[in-house]
Amino acid sequence: MRGIPKMGLWLALIGLLLAACSASSPPAPMSTPALAATAAEAAPSPLPGLAVSPASGACRSGPTPSQTEGPYYTAGSPERTNLVEAGTVGTPLLVTGVVLNADCVPLSGARVDFWQADGAGEYDNAGFQLRGHQFTDELGRYQLETVIPGVYPGRSPHIHVKVFANDGREILTTQLYLTGISDQIADAIFDAALLAQDEAPDADGHRHVSFNFVVVE
Repeated sequence: MRGIPKMGLWLALIGLLLAACSASSPPAPMSTPALAATAAEAAPSPLPGLAVSPASGACRSGPTPSQTEGPYYTAGSPERTNLVEAGTVGTPLLVTGVVLNADCVPLSGARVDFWQADGAGEYDNAGFQLRGHQFTDELGRYQLETVIPGVYPGRSPHIHVKVFANDGREILTTQLYLTGISDQIADAIFDAALLAQDEAPDADGHRHVSFNFVVVE
């Protein structure tokens, strides 16, 4: 009979020890897949055609090469993203892209000025047909509806571009070229580094190209 109280005492001690261990044990870790999925959904998608070095964050290709503005630039073009008007000669073309600084940071509010020949290779030097400027959005993006430029003597088809900083400084003058068109005609000015990249056709099935301008401010 005397062994019974001792047994009860031991059982009580074991119960206290188990309770203490249970109270001090850390809670089971929360499952993280749902959190990871939420973070992935919140992360912004990379901009199309953006060439960034994962090591340094600098644009791999460096600043966009400059080219002559030629004899047909006219200041004061209208602000618009669509250069196609009634009677414009040429096959529709969509051009999209981003304006970035040398560190690949998108430049919002940069003014991008475009001018070009129509599908027959003719410039309008009396007015503003196929001429216009626009401002990049908060992500540095631009979008231009125009036509594929035609050939005129001595030049392969091209689109002229000027980029201006927010303070009005001109920071780039260059030209854009189209693969399969501009690179098929001998032209001493042509630079393959200025060939736009072909993208999926636009909603109307027209050719869509992209080009990111990297500027030195």
